[in-house]
Amino acid sequence: MSKVVIITGGSSGIGKSIGEFLQDKGYTVYGTSRNPEKVQNSKIPLVALDVRDSESIYKAIGEVIAKSGRIDVLINNAGVGITGPIEEIPTDEMRNNFETNFFGPIEVMKAVLPQMRSQKSGLIINITSIAGYMGLPYRGIYSASKGALELVTEALRMETKQFGIEITNIAPGDFATNIAAGRYHAPVIKGSAYEKVYGNTLAEMNTHVDSGSNPIEMAQAVYVIINTPKPKIHYKVGAFMQKFSVILKRTLPDKVYEKMLMNHYKL
Repeated sequence: MSKVVIITGGSSGIGKSIGEFLQDKGYTVYGTSRNPEKVQNSKIPLVALDVRDSESIYKAIGEVIAKSGRIDVLINNAGVGITGPIEEIPTDEMRNNFETNFFGPIEVMKAVLPQMRSQKSGLIINITSIAGYMGLPYRGIYSASKGALELVTEALRMETKQFGIEITNIAPGDFATNIAAGRYHAPVIKGSAYEKVYGNTLAEMNTHVDSGSNPIEMAQAVYVIINTPKPKIHYKVGAFMQKFSVILKRTLPDKVYEKMLMNHYKL
């Protein structure tokens, strides 16, 4: 019997690539989308789910269980970007980012855990970000939401190990997806103290995404993890320097690392 996989945010970008790859490998895959009826030519079945809406989460999970009888793998992929000087990002936009990138994935995990516990098995993969390992200028809120999910995963792994459930993180670097189009960009305010530097940084960030790695690399990494009996706590997927930046963060003195980042962002 093929494993049943559900992927939040499965209609585009990394989630879509993972879903199609796993389906081709013989898995029973369900993707989710806030508006599946608007998605054309999806190769995997899509279930309506909004990670900011608990009712839609539990309804979607119930639908998958009713159709397939079990959930073997949850891939928490749905997320949104946010950029801007922290001083100028509206607080409501910060809260919205955490609702999608942090509280949403937790609510989805809470919805699948009873089923996995009854099966005495299950795997949860949280898609975080290499940005979650460091406070990046003009991406501080995004870094914070993804870093928070990394830490929650560490805690939840220990709480659920007794039930035969495995939980892990995959932190991608920059991938060529449509995430930049869906990001909340704080506007570059004319006359702002941050106008010039933030404007330049924003343009550079979008260039990095456009020239990022192929999302198929994430799909391949997920496939390997699903077939690993005891997954590691953290995985990182992306360009060498992006992954190496995490090692540098751990080894360099704080101010040296900060200076390196500021030079990179031309601050």
